[in-house]
Amino acid sequence: MTNKDKEESVNFLDAPNKWRALFAEAWGTFLLVLVSAGAVAVSAMTGEITKEMQVIAPGLMVMVIIYFMGAVSGAHINPAVTVAFACRRHFPWKRVPWYLLAQLMGALLAAAFLKAMFGPMGNVGATVPYPGFGNWKVLIMETVLTTGLINTILGTAAGPGNIGNNGALAIGGYIALAGLWASPLTGASMNAVRTLAPDLVRGDLSTTGIYVLASLLGTLIAVGFEWILKGKPSHHADKEAQGTITKDGT
Repeated sequence: MTNKDKEESVNFLDAPNKWRALFAEAWGTFLLVLVSAGAVAVSAMTGEITKEMQVIAPGLMVMVIIYFMGAVSGAHINPAVTVAFACRRHFPWKRVPWYLLAQLMGALLAAAFLKAMFGPMGNVGATVPYPGFGNWKVLIMETVLTTGLINTILGTAAGPGNIGNNGALAIGGYIALAGLWASPLTGASMNAVRTLAPDLVRGDLSTTGIYVLASLLGTLIAVGFEWILKGKPSHHADKEAQGTITKDGT
């Protein structure tokens, strides 16, 4: 992580950049849901996208998003990430509702776009449990997957955001790897708005709550693990989240 990366990771919290950051979160989440849900919908329509392609695509998309907008908003594009950064006191709680709203809007627009383009194919790319795989198993599986994702993010992030080569490669790689083995069972969502948006657009919320709860539980567990691994949040993290770090790091 270069000094420039560290400086940029703080600048997106400056008040003049608020709306730019929110637009970036909405656009980034739109792209993520477009690719992840879109791959499922197109596969159902054409049969030409394999399961491997479906799960690798969102990992690559997240990697690209971190590269092109990590310095603009932190590239959270997932409510669990925003809440985790806030719990670690790297991100101001007053910004959390705005980020969550932007992420939800981006995800809903993507799901609506897919519905307009492909109709109900693939349940609009919804993440649904494998038939016969019990709700408790879905909850546990998604909780574990989310815990690993958030730990990967917190371990590679620059302060309050995902910025730089380490984060992009590690996070994108984790998403693809988790999907390769868990997607057939749960869809490997690990993202509340990734599940919620297609479910709202297709009008079926029967399993949505399981995924949302798993995302929250996984986030809290990961924050607890981060406390064990790195200790409690630091005074430096507080200053960083408030945007009061100067260029020399003081």
